[in-house]
Amino acid sequence: MTNSAYFSCDAPGIQGVAKPCPGWIVGYTAIIEKLQLQLPLPSVKAMVSEKYRSVKDESWLIFSAAYLPQDNGSISKIQALYNHLVFALKYEGVNLLVFTKLEQQLSNDELLALVNIEPLGQYSRRIWFLLEWVSGKPIVGKSDISKKSYVPVVDTKLQFAIAGKKSPRHLVLNNLPGTHQFCALIRKTEKIEHHLSQNYVEENRKQIAGIRKDIIQRASSFLLLKDSKASFSIEGESPKSIRTARWGAAIGQAGLHNLSKDELIRLQQLVIENTRFVHMGFRKKGGFVGEHDRETGEPIPDHISAKSENLDDLVDGLIEANQLLINDDIHAVLAAAMIAFGFVFIHPFEDGNGRIHRYLIHHILVKKQFADQGIVFPVSSSILNHIHDYQKVLESHSKPLLDFIEWIETKDHNVEVTNETKDFYRFFDATKQAEFLFDCVEDTIKNIVPQEINYLANYNDFKAFMEEEFEMPDKLISVLVRFLEQNQGVLSKRAKEKEFSALTEPEIQRIESIYTEIFDS
Repeated sequence: MTNSAYFSCDAPGIQGVAKPCPGWIVGYTAIIEKLQLQLPLPSVKAMVSEKYRSVKDESWLIFSAAYLPQDNGSISKIQALYNHLVFALKYEGVNLLVFTKLEQQLSNDELLALVNIEPLGQYSRRIWFLLEWVSGKPIVGKSDISKKSYVPVVDTKLQFAIAGKKSPRHLVLNNLPGTHQFCALIRKTEKIEHHLSQNYVEENRKQIAGIRKDIIQRASSFLLLKDSKASFSIEGESPKSIRTARWGAAIGQAGLHNLSKDELIRLQQLVIENTRFVHMGFRKKGGFVGEHDRETGEPIPDHISAKSENLDDLVDGLIEANQLLINDDIHAVLAAAMIAFGFVFIHPFEDGNGRIHRYLIHHILVKKQFADQGIVFPVSSSILNHIHDYQKVLESHSKPLLDFIEWIETKDHNVEVTNETKDFYRFFDATKQAEFLFDCVEDTIKNIVPQEINYLANYNDFKAFMEEEFEMPDKLISVLVRFLEQNQGVLSKRAKEKEFSALTEPEIQRIESIYTEIFDS
């Protein structure tokens, strides 16, 4: 293979990304490079090498030379494109952004020629369906087919899909986990498959089986408040207790109301206490997440939000996709990753997006009966504990897009996007987000929830001892426990002289001993 190939590329790197070994870039990455499609490279790229056996890691799929798609002057460019698309569907899965850009860039005659190569073949039908699905319009001159069995659009050995509906025109099963207005895809990885093999729902329910009802109720209340505080802390805020409690109450109602535009606006109103400086409701102008230059005030974006004129369609698509996923058997955590991260990438509000994004995780977990309604699943607490990983996961989507979003600074030091970016928010790969969310779910079930229940059970035992031995009131017991926690089970000299001056030294020593015995058990 030489540089005369239409698509296969033997350059040392693409978009600044170095190849792991000598060979040819193929599949989606080759198509993006040779057609100069304005979109980021896939998170996992494919190449063929004569010197290496087939291997797979987090960033590269490397195949032996036998896998190289036919791509030279003996065939047409359209045939070569078809060969690379077939390779991509076989080994990389569906990339909706690539199909969107192809549909926009190729003429109708080119599209017709492309889908008429092996017109009855399964890959040709899938390519044909995807090109029409992303655009919402048929390829002129292409007729329906018949007398073929249905083939799924998404290969479920490579990516997660829903049960789907048949498309009689193409004789394919549309099992894409979304709509043509919003669809996130998740690749099947070893990490996700491991998580799916664990029965987290049953494990969570086993943990609370046999626990006294009053302890479960108190644990739920504490976890609700903890999750609310964590969600604000993630945003770098320390709100008043009443505001935290109000948002905690909203989280506790997750799953009660169906998702809609009005519901999203209601949630924003609960998040934002002071509305004097925030435009409430969906944005009417651009938005970004990042900093401003200290001297000039120029925006320094880490993430650029969807254009305000695209919000109606994007949010409608998100809501429709959400209902599609809730009604399907797809795993709750996968659905939550698609919808919640899709929402925060769109960033439809001026403020409150992050907290509503995490609320949507609760909402979907409850709707799909992964968590019980009214008993909060404090995933925000785990996110806060892994804040750096959370930021990396957000940036893994947002930062690569910055090279393809054109913007100018506005008078108020905001951003105004000047090119069309809607496709970046309606179609994306949510694999890394799903892996992260599964990790947080595991941490929540195995650590955060049992620690809280165990703490409250210990507190009850210690409280019973203090009431029986010293007839100490609840409020003072609470202060005592807090002091002992802060000082590794020993009462400070100041506390002995002030709040607990009525206790003798032997009594204090006995209290400290019982505290250590109960809480270290």
